[in-house]
Amino acid sequence: MRIKVLGAGSWGTALALLLYQNGHNVSVWDWDANHVDEMLRDGENRIFMPGVPLPTDLLISNHISGVASADMVLFAVPSTAIRSVAEQAQPYIKPETVLVNAAKGFYPEGQKRLSQVIQEVLPDHPCVTISGPSHAEEVARKLPTTVVVAGSDPSTLQLVQDVFMNSFFRVYTNNDIIGVEVGGAVKNIIALGAGIVDGLALGDNAKAALITRGLAEITRLGVAMGANPATFAGLAGIGDLVVTCTSRHSRNYRAGREIGLGRPWNQVVEDMCMVVEGVYATESTYKLAKRHQVEMPITEQVYQLLYHGRSPQEAMWALMTRARTQEGSRL
Repeated sequence: MRIKVLGAGSWGTALALLLYQNGHNVSVWDWDANHVDEMLRDGENRIFMPGVPLPTDLLISNHISGVASADMVLFAVPSTAIRSVAEQAQPYIKPETVLVNAAKGFYPEGQKRLSQVIQEVLPDHPCVTISGPSHAEEVARKLPTTVVVAGSDPSTLQLVQDVFMNSFFRVYTNNDIIGVEVGGAVKNIIALGAGIVDGLALGDNAKAALITRGLAEITRLGVAMGANPATFAGLAGIGDLVVTCTSRHSRNYRAGREIGLGRPWNQVVEDMCMVVEGVYATESTYKLAKRHQVEMPITEQVYQLLYHGRSPQEAMWALMTRARTQEGSRL
């Protein structure tokens, strides 16, 4: 297939390499002409994927009109840019082109799921979301990875499954796109919290509890938004949550750890030179929780820390001294 990857960050680069290795005709677009020139000159993406060579015949440009020839367009841009990029591509995309959302988060305006935003701009195209425990650094190095592709049309899901799947990248299909996207967005908030726990040196017990109760929060919100609760026991739920809360590759975990060590969060994010999606997801998720009347204490404390100056120690104290409750059907 002719596939256009929109976004030359770490995830877009890894997926472009994967699809190229699968034998497809792949090209990459990035908004930054200087970044494009550097990738073409260096033969690698030194900013986001250093040490991984790019094929010499992989077309890279900052001309979005190239989507006109694509059979499939893959969105791998930050959540805040999803509408702008879709609008830039809209005049050129053919009617039958399949759209694949590979980004994770909520769109800040209206707190919408990202596939919703894409389909608002491009309503006449089949659109699916690919998600799961999949650090770009490992996919680019062909380490075993398993994800899900979610959407409502079985034939589109099977097509995308076939396009992406190979011996090191296994793809399952899932018809619960709401649950898959909620899991992919909210897990980044919990990963910030897990990093904070480690920065405060609170131990493995505390981090295990935070991950477990974080999954309960994700599930509560997802169900309130119309998701299947079983989704959160799968790859886009517990799978993505565990890897994002524990891996050295996780920028959300790394940012949280620095915050727990006492550094201001805005300075941490600026120094990372990468998008820390959990920061954006926190505000959107906090608003969604209020809208759907869902209790999300971990999300609320991360929100208070990021946007109202609460210290990591105060946030942890607030969580540990909440009113007693029970586990079980209440999650």
